[in-house]
Amino acid sequence: MWRALVFIGLLCVAAFGAVWLADRPGTVLITFGGYEVQMSVAVAAIALAGLALALALLWSLVTGLIQLPSRLTFASRARRRSRGYQAVSRGMVAVGAGDTIAARRYANEAERLLGKEPLTLLLKAQAAQVSGNREVAEAAFLQMMDEDETRVLGLRGLFVEARRRGDAASAHQYASEAVRLAPAAAWASDAVLEARCADGDWRGALETVERRTSLGLLDKKTSRRHRAVLLTADALERLDRDPDGASRSAQDAVRLAPDLVPAAALAGRLLSRKGDLRKAAKAVETAWRSLPHPDLADVYLNLRPGDSGLDRLKRAETLSRLSGGAPEGRLAVARSALEAREFDRARDALEPLLQDRPSMRVCLLMSDLEQAEHGSTGKGREWLARATRAPRDPAWIADGVVSDHWAPISPVTGRLDAFVWQAPPDVLIAPELTLHDDVTADLDDEVRVLPIGPAEELATAPVSEPAPEPLPAGTKSDAVVAGPVREEVKEEVPVPQPEPVVFPATPPDVPKPKEQASARRSVFSVW
Repeated sequence: MWRALVFIGLLCVAAFGAVWLADRPGTVLITFGGYEVQMSVAVAAIALAGLALALALLWSLVTGLIQLPSRLTFASRARRRSRGYQAVSRGMVAVGAGDTIAARRYANEAERLLGKEPLTLLLKAQAAQVSGNREVAEAAFLQMMDEDETRVLGLRGLFVEARRRGDAASAHQYASEAVRLAPAAAWASDAVLEARCADGDWRGALETVERRTSLGLLDKKTSRRHRAVLLTADALERLDRDPDGASRSAQDAVRLAPDLVPAAALAGRLLSRKGDLRKAAKAVETAWRSLPHPDLADVYLNLRPGDSGLDRLKRAETLSRLSGGAPEGRLAVARSALEAREFDRARDALEPLLQDRPSMRVCLLMSDLEQAEHGSTGKGREWLARATRAPRDPAWIADGVVSDHWAPISPVTGRLDAFVWQAPPDVLIAPELTLHDDVTADLDDEVRVLPIGPAEELATAPVSEPAPEPLPAGTKSDAVVAGPVREEVKEEVPVPQPEPVVFPATPPDVPKPKEQASARRSVFSVW
């Protein structure tokens, strides 16, 4: 629209000029080389415009001839770059599809057409990784280190390669250098945090978390949680050599995350040693409302050493009221009532937990209750047999690993705050973990199946064990399921024929009453 208006405006100006010259007659005389040319003003103006146009055309022709070689070279380079970028695009697709032959071919073609450009080096590194040629991949990443714009990318590739070959020191060095060059690089700060946690440098890990929060890589809620976990780990490490410092770290962790069970249990235990029972009870009660846990119950029931069994029973009833009748509160009441010889109260507490499928701890408590009240009878041994087939109680689980104790990081991946309190399945299967990285294509790595067991037995624990063959009903058996025999069976007890059970490789430890701890350390089965 605007172009049309401008064109019409120029036509109007030209028409006005022509009319203006036509209305003003005159002559123009040109004398040159003995010749005289006389013409009107209008003809002279037209001749001058034509001469200017001819000169312009002649200049364009001359400059075009002069620039023709450079234009031909530029066109050739443009076609070459277009073919190069097309090879890069096809190579990336081949890498994503896992076509190693096509990826190498396109990488070589892109390097021939484009040279040492960042995308070419990246494609070359990824094609080498897909093909399993780690040396070529590292060489490409080292070439990226020579340019400022690709230095961080090269550091990330070298970091992944170092971690893949198990060189933790070099990986940490590359990540630290990347943090120095690009503080907002999330992968680098994650790697530095993981390395410091693996080394037990909890104070250094705290600084890393605070720096990540200031850069906006962590939200405030996650930051407070991570800081609480690290403070708890620091308190556990300083527990023996610096009890006062451990107490301060534990209390700081409770202030940051009141629902963190390990922090509340440790703070309550340390505060009770100092005699500050009110503050200890408050910390435990706050965490108990969020997550009833046996560690919290153990600390709360033993806040004041030397209390009678009835005093501990009263505190257990307080916990049960705070949890609203949760199973963990009932178990705490039953255990305290058993210690206080209040058998009816223990049965009342356990009665709601026997309706569906009672867990291992419930079956063991019922066995202890039967033996404490009625002596060594068939019912007590029957409850022991049921415990071997009962569902598991909640435990600390991180990345498929079941542990008796909480830890700040996962023993498999090193992830911070990985352990959660939940009931494991009857048969544990480790998650199939594959190394993954956004920069490098780890498509050639095989799936690694992890062993299942407590964190301290991962190196030697077998993945699974065959289930024992069931024996006929009423037959005595000396087979031990998970430890030494609690007592010798001297009479035949008819029990229901059990179904075959698949036992996990390393069954979790089962909590036991204090008066039974010396007589039994694990569960056995009577078939």
